[in-house]
Amino acid sequence: MIKVYERIFVGTEADCRNGDGAWCVVHACKSPCHQRAVRYRGNLPNTHPNYLVLENENDLYLNIIDPPVPLFKLDIFTQFISYAYNHWSTGQNILIHCNQGESRAPTLALLLMAKRLNVLPAASYQEATKAFMCIYQGYKPGRGIQTFLIQNWDIIG
Repeated sequence: MIKVYERIFVGTEADCRNGDGAWCVVHACKSPCHQRAVRYRGNLPNTHPNYLVLENENDLYLNIIDPPVPLFKLDIFTQFISYAYNHWSTGQNILIHCNQGESRAPTLALLLMAKRLNVLPAASYQEATKAFMCIYQGYKPGRGIQTFLIQNWDIIG
């Protein structure tokens, strides 16, 4: 787990834990976290009420993978930003983890820091990425997430 900003940490699947009063945990991985929390195997029908997101008091489970093409839904990013900012504002630590801690979790931290906390440049994904890589050298965003954010940067937030 690596601290990227005041009370914001990025981690891997090995850092996965349940949230509590001091910690809010964002599980940015379909497998195993979203599948376990929503109790399914394989794929979930897109009509399921928790298809994209399951929100509990101190845990946010995202049905998000890291494909080479941009198959993301805007709602995942906007719901994440709102959820994380609300918990950060109450003084909780935020752990954002994905399987390897290289693409999804650090991208979400970058979004929160640029779009809501204003501690990274918010003019473009490229500017935010350049600044974020000085903080988190392990950032290796997948091609799909890069393309999605470049195309949708102005409407995420």
